[in-house]
Amino acid sequence: MASPPLKILLVEDDELFRLGLRVRLERELGLEIVAEAEDGETAIEMVKRHSLNIVILDIGLPGLGGVEACRQIKALSPQLPVLVLTSHTQKALINRIIEVGAQGYCLKGAPSQTLILAIQSVASGASWWDSAATIEIRAAFENNSSVISTSNSEKSATVLTRREQEILALIADGKTNQEIAQMLYIAPGTVRVHVHAILQKLDVRDRTQAAVIAIQKNLIDQQLLSDP
Repeated sequence: MASPPLKILLVEDDELFRLGLRVRLERELGLEIVAEAEDGETAIEMVKRHSLNIVILDIGLPGLGGVEACRQIKALSPQLPVLVLTSHTQKALINRIIEVGAQGYCLKGAPSQTLILAIQSVASGASWWDSAATIEIRAAFENNSSVISTSNSEKSATVLTRREQEILALIADGKTNQEIAQMLYIAPGTVRVHVHAILQKLDVRDRTQAAVIAIQKNLIDQQLLSDP
């Protein structure tokens, strides 16, 4: 039985860009644009009216602005993932995006398949930081002590969610994606997007490197490794 489509709120003030994005995303199975907004105030109203799985939010909105809109959306619905869509990669902007609780960041010029993977990743509970902004994002994490969770390594450049820690612990224990999916009662596809996010955050090529770095830097709760 097919999973229900992801219900998306698309927030973008450029009408032509929004239309093109809507047309492209609705060609993808599993994605459904249920509401649109061209400013932050309308976006907040749409969040109140609709049952959503993710908000795709342009950061350069008129009026309230994208950053403040994100802050208010997360205050209204803390569990609703927000994927920021923008053409900017300034470190100061990334800091602000992190501070207001966005789960992802994707550049407007990215290939459509990259955006779709970002949407799926963020909606599944992972995070997504566009590769073009990797340096700025890492610097933002390193210099924003209120956001970083570093365990015993103050120089860690990465924040892993609890779910990512669980999956990384199982990777370190030698489990395959299929085994992880069965143990955590989630779909193999969901495991894949989490693994992708983990590799991107740790800036490594494969699972083995991720496990080694995670253990060296104490990025995972050691209790997770010892749990049956």
